[in-house]
Amino acid sequence: MYTLLGFAFITLGAVGAVLPLLPTTPFILLAAACFSRSSERWHNWLLGNKFFGPCIHRWESQRCVNCKTKIFSLVSMAIMGGASLGFANHGIVFKSAAAALMLVGALCIIRISTCATSTEFSKSNKNAVV
Repeated sequence: MYTLLGFAFITLGAVGAVLPLLPTTPFILLAAACFSRSSERWHNWLLGNKFFGPCIHRWESQRCVNCKTKIFSLVSMAIMGGASLGFANHGIVFKSAAAALMLVGALCIIRISTCATSTEFSKSNKNAVV
């Protein structure tokens, strides 16, 4: 069951990388969580991915996403989503639904904890050791 969910979340994450209405990061993190419970092979595959691996490592060790990832996600959603809404000819109902989905996606990204910068992290570790 978790393996199937993992593939479903990877699919949604891939769609989110292309479509502005879906965020990619939360779906990839959900896929990693599912694979960690069901398939060591697929979990390791995600961890080894050059795009998603570092984000998943940070999430699993610190339960956070770096600021750069959050900003990129929000800006790309705003640009691509805004363009989609601007060029769509499907009426106000479609545009309102799309805008609401973008808002939900943005709120999901904003609610994820932001990782401390490397200098803040090293300072906090230094203070913890002293």
